Amino acid sequence: MSTETITGTAVKTMRAAVWTGPDTIEYRTVPLPEVPEGWALVRSELTGICGTDFSILHGSHPRAEAPVVMGHEITGVVEIGAPGGPEAGTRVTVEPLIHCGKCHPCREGNTHVCRNLKLYGIDVAGSLAEYVALPAETLIPISSAVPLQEAALAEPLAVAVHAVSRSGLRGGERVVVFGAGPIGILTALVARHEGAGSVLISEPSEERRLVAEQLGFETVASGTSPVDAVLEATGGDGADIVFDSAAHPSVAALLPKAVRVLGTIVLVGVYKKPVEVDLQALTFAENTVVGVRVYTRADVERAVKLIEGGDLGLGRVPVEVFPLEETPAAFTKAMTAGAVLKVFVGPAAAEPIPGKEEA
Repeated sequence: MSTETITGTAVKTMRAAVWTGPDTIEYRTVPLPEVPEGWALVRSELTGICGTDFSILHGSHPRAEAPVVMGHEITGVVEIGAPGGPEAGTRVTVEPLIHCGKCHPCREGNTHVCRNLKLYGIDVAGSLAEYVALPAETLIPISSAVPLQEAALAEPLAVAVHAVSRSGLRGGERVVVFGAGPIGILTALVARHEGAGSVLISEPSEERRLVAEQLGFETVASGTSPVDAVLEATGGDGADIVFDSAAHPSVAALLPKAVRVLGTIVLVGVYKKPVEVDLQALTFAENTVVGVRVYTRADVERAVKLIEGGDLGLGRVPVEVFPLEETPAAFTKAMTAGAVLKVFVGPAAAEPIPGKEEA
C-alpha cells in the first residue's frame, strides 16, 4: 500500500491484478478499497483460481464486466475490523456469496440458491489485490496454526462438503467420482471421511490419476471403460452414489450406466450448455439426480473445522503459489489440468496502512 497524488488529491493505493478484457490481466496500481460501515478490510494472503475465473478471463462469464479485480476463493488477515466481526489480526476465510434477501429461496433461508446470486470477485471487487473490502458477516475465522495453503482450500472444500451432504451418504456406500480436478479430489476426500465404503475415481489425465492414487484412491485404469470398471467393482450393480465433478458431455452419457437401480447421481460440476442424458434409463431405475450449487454458510464452517482438525490430509494435495504480478502465469498453470491441483496467487507482503488505528 502506498499513497499517490491523483488529480491533486492524496489517495491511498495498492497493487492489483485487474481483468481488463478477454484473456487480458493487467498488474496495476489502484485506489485502496473504501470500507463502508459494517465492512472490514482484509489483507489478501492467498487467492485460489477456479473454473469460474477461467470463464471471466475468456470473456464468457454472463455477468462479469471489465475492468474487475477477480478472486472469490479468499484467505487473508483482517487489517481493519468491524463491530461484530473478527478482530484485526485474525486470519479468515470468506463466504463470498451475495444474495438479494427478497426472492423465495432467500425468504426460505436458502440464500446460496438466491435467484439473483452474485459473488465477490465477479460482481464486486475480489481478492487478486493486496487488500479487499468485505462485509464483516462474510468472514469466518480460521486458525493461524493451520498451514496457509491448507487454509486456502476452505472455499472449494465447502463445495465438496455441500455435495456430499446433498448426496445423502450415510456410510458404507460404493462411491464413484468422475473427474480428479480440485473439486473431484476434495469430494472424494470428504466422502471417504464421512464413511463411504469405497471410492473409485475416473479421470482421463494420467497425472491426475496418479495424484488420486497417491491420496489412496482406486482409479479407473487408462484405456478401461469407466462403466466397465464401475460394474466390475460393484459386482455388476453400479455405484450407490455417483459424483459428476467433470461436467463433460461424455461423462453425462455414462452417468445412468454407472449408477445402480435406486442409486443417486450428484451433479457437482457445472455444465456450460445442455447435454444429452438418457432420461428413460434414469426413470426406469428410479434414480435420484441431485444438483449442487456452491454451499451454505454451515458448509463453509464445516470445511473450516475439517481443515483445522487435519482430518483430510490436505497437506498432500499438490498446489502451487504465484506472486500477484504473475497472475497471468498462474492462470496458464491452472488451466493446464496437470498434477498441480490448485493454483494460488499470493501478493508480496503488503505494507502497513498508515493511520489504520484511527480508522
